Amino acid sequence: MIESIFIEGLIYGIMVLGVFITFRILDFPDLTVDGSFPLGAAIMTVMIVNGYNLLIALAIAFAGGILAGVITALIHNHLKVPNLLAGILTMTMLYSINIRVLGNRANVPILKNTTILTTIESLFKGIIPEEYAILIFFIALTILIKILMDIFFHTDLGLVLRAMGNNQQMVLNQGINPNLLKVIGVGLSNGLVALAGAFAAQYQGFADVSLGQGVIIAGLASVMIGEVIIPSKNIYIITLRVIIGSIIYKGIMYLGRYYGYYINMTPNDLKLITGLLIIVSLYLTNFNKLKKLSFFGKNKSIIK
Repeated sequence: MIESIFIEGLIYGIMVLGVFITFRILDFPDLTVDGSFPLGAAIMTVMIVNGYNLLIALAIAFAGGILAGVITALIHNHLKVPNLLAGILTMTMLYSINIRVLGNRANVPILKNTTILTTIESLFKGIIPEEYAILIFFIALTILIKILMDIFFHTDLGLVLRAMGNNQQMVLNQGINPNLLKVIGVGLSNGLVALAGAFAAQYQGFADVSLGQGVIIAGLASVMIGEVIIPSKNIYIITLRVIIGSIIYKGIMYLGRYYGYYINMTPNDLKLITGLLIIVSLYLTNFNKLKKLSFFGKNKSIIK
């Protein structure tokens, strides 16, 4: 059970890193996530079933997510549609596209096919238990993605991207097109989300068009949980706490699912728990900000 919590937390941690880019870096509330997550799962599953190279399938799933994000950004930029509505439009269209990708089926299993995860299990067979092999793989993969993101956010493009979310006017004054930055940021975000969807399908053994239902809420909850437990402005710490927040969120969901019956809780109540987690996290974040402001205000009065 503990291994499953960490594995799912790390898989969804990749998705949460994507949500973090739009939600915190760009200040772009993007609901495309609920469609790009199952898109990645659908592309990966269909290519596995048809015998394509696994790494090529993974790359195409990533590219499919990027394309979905780019479409959202273009709708927002060129049609002047609010970012929230642009995401909803793309997410709605992706539902039909995902069914098409799956061959007009809502669910496609891959339990009997060779996947990246079954390949990892066979490599470590007889050395360590299968669950631990998968866990080690996802720890290494998530750390690699985190390091690549940290490096990206310290490049000129990454620094400008971070600056735009805080002050778009400053970016304009530098002669940089903010619309292009939105295309890059939203595209990269959904690429990571689709990548997580591709691995989620392999871990669960199937792709389903409803796989992304509520993913954006889970992503927001994970981001906020991380912010509450590890307050920091260092990008290295921020990307780490996003992943930790995802693992904690999955742990809370597991506890609610398996032990909630002690307080008459059912699986139907998990959405309620997620909503309450976000509300509590928002309250604690705002409370900490107010405490800091009042502290500095008192110090100023003492200095005077």
